[in-house]
This record gives sequence, C-alpha cells and structure tokens, in this order.
Amino acid sequence: MQRPFRLAIPQARLEWISRRVADAVIGYAPDDDADWKYGTDARYLAELRDYWRDRYDWAAAQEAFNAYPQYVAEIEGVAVHFYHLPATNGQKGYPIILSHGWPGSVLEFLEALPLLAARGYDVVVPSLPGYGFSGRPRRPIGAGDIARMWRTLMVEVLGYARFGAQGGDWGASVTTALARDHKDVVAAFHLNYLAYRPSGAMSPEEAEWFKTAKKRMNDVGAYSKQMTSRPQTIGLALADSPIGFASWVLEKYRAWSDNDGNIETAFSKDQLITNIMTFLVSDNVQAAMWLYNSMVTARPTDGGPIAVPMGFARFPRETAPPPREAAGKRFNIVHWQDMPKGGHFAAWEEPELFASEVAGFFDRWR
Repeated sequence: MQRPFRLAIPQARLEWISRRVADAVIGYAPDDDADWKYGTDARYLAELRDYWRDRYDWAAAQEAFNAYPQYVAEIEGVAVHFYHLPATNGQKGYPIILSHGWPGSVLEFLEALPLLAARGYDVVVPSLPGYGFSGRPRRPIGAGDIARMWRTLMVEVLGYARFGAQGGDWGASVTTALARDHKDVVAAFHLNYLAYRPSGAMSPEEAEWFKTAKKRMNDVGAYSKQMTSRPQTIGLALADSPIGFASWVLEKYRAWSDNDGNIETAFSKDQLITNIMTFLVSDNVQAAMWLYNSMVTARPTDGGPIAVPMGFARFPRETAPPPREAAGKRFNIVHWQDMPKGGHFAAWEEPELFASEVAGFFDRWR
C-alpha cells in the first residue's frame, strides 16, 4: 500500500516560480509604517524577493527533504506523503505520528526527526492532505477526516496496533480527533497548541482567558475568517503569485514565532522561502486553505471529554491556552509543561527542546 518517494519537482514548475518571483513588483506602505504595524513589511518583502531571485537554492532544499526515507500511500483517494524514520538506537521503536498545521509543512519536523529516532521512536510525519507533497482531496475535508486517514496510515499501511500522536495548529485538531475517535489505537497524545472553546459555566479565570482569547482573534484572525468562509477568493489570487503568497504568510511566521520582533531571529530567509515553496511546487496554495472551511462544514473537534491521556507543552510565544483546570474538563491531562522559549512553530523553532519534551512524555508508554 506504500511506495518509496523522492522529491523531484519538474523543472518547468520551478522556472514558472522563478519568473513570477523575478517579475514581482513590491507595493508601497503608509509613511508611518514601522514594526510591521499594518501587516507584512514592504521593505522586508522586497528584501526577501531579491534574495529569492538571486541567491535562494531550491536544489539544496530538495536534497535536505530527501535526506530521510519518504513514502506515499493512497488513502481515501488521496496520495498521502509521509516520512517514516525507524528508531536508530538498536531497540524496537515506539511509533508516534507528528502532524503540522497552516502555514506549515513537514519542514517543521526535519531537524526533530533524527533526534526522536535516536530516543527510540519510530517517527511518522505526513504532509496533510492538500499540503506540501501530499495530493489534495477533491473538496474541503476536516480534522476528523484526516484523523481517520492517519489511523489507516498507522494501522493498515504501517502495521502499528497502537501508537502515540502529537500536533500543533491544525495538527493539534487532527491529533485531538485521533484521540477522540480512535482511542482503541491511540495510547496517548501530546499537543503544543490547544484548540478549545468553553462550554457551560466558566470560572472567573476561564472567563478572563476567554475574553483575552476573543480579543486576540479579533486582532489577528482576519486571515482565518477569510479562508473559512471564502477560501477560493484569496486562494485563486495567491496561487498565481509566489510573492503575494509570501506576503500572506510571512506575517504569521513573524507574529507567531519567538523572535523579539526580528523574524530572522527565528527563521533564516532560506527556511522561510523553503516552507513557502512547499505550497508552490505542488500547487497546494489553495487546497491548504480548504481545511479552514471545515470549521463551518465539518464535525467540531472540541466535543465532550476525551479519556486518552494527554500531555501539553506551553511554548511562551504560542497563543495562551485556557487555564489547566478548565482544559481538564475536556482532556485527561497527565502532563503540563511550561517551555523556556519557542512559539507556534515549536519543532521548527526549537527542535532539540521539542524532541526532548515529546520523547520525555511518550517514554512512559513505551
């Protein structure tokens, strides 16, 4: 059911991207624009365009993607791309599946992969359907659908009877759905982002958190509202413009990472462009946005209590989670760890910290 995969993007696609980047004209900004006040900084976008045009090396990035064993499996009509790196310490590995989100990709986990394998884990890292190097579904699907596909991948394709799961961003929703709907095969799960909505009476602490969370969503959530309700409107516009798409996501990489206001404290230009390229080389700019539409069409992932043991890592620049007591109404929390640094893209920003935290959590189920 699986076949080996090696990334080799057709030259015609790469040349199309290069032409679009070279021809891109960067617009203007208000005269009081500073510190990304109005969104993506025009000066930085121009700087990134010039670097992309003159110095960026996709061949080196492609070689890095090909450094670890990759496969493709046909699941529910979608060609699912995934890494599968067995434990490298000579012991029988314990299986864990790691799920990324938007605007991310499997690139987030490349540095953490060998660290976890060295700790005795068989590590599986798939590209979400419609993201990166996976095929795309014919229409929007939700986190519950992907969780069902991940079960097929782990149990039927790879032959694991029981496994652990980890995720952030959309990967957190997928991982939560795995624990909710497939508790017979999920031994435990770990999150670095909590998608949580209160229900019933709230404590004063939970009410204060919810007030702050709503304010933050109003401040920074316009992108989500657009992609939830009308993903094709923005998707069609950005799929034809690599620099336009870069503008759409750069703000997120900066705002959500631990960088003290300088995006390159967290990510180099090469890293930023490579992650953007994972959407472009596969023509998945639009399809990745479709997942947001599931917030109005698919079964929500924040239902009743989930019995599967859960661990959580709070990275300081990630969106604040609800109070632990409130989260405990839904989750069977057995581990809650405050991390010293890092943000939304935890594995990408801090691979060693991430790998140590995740391995330490799952060690008790090996």
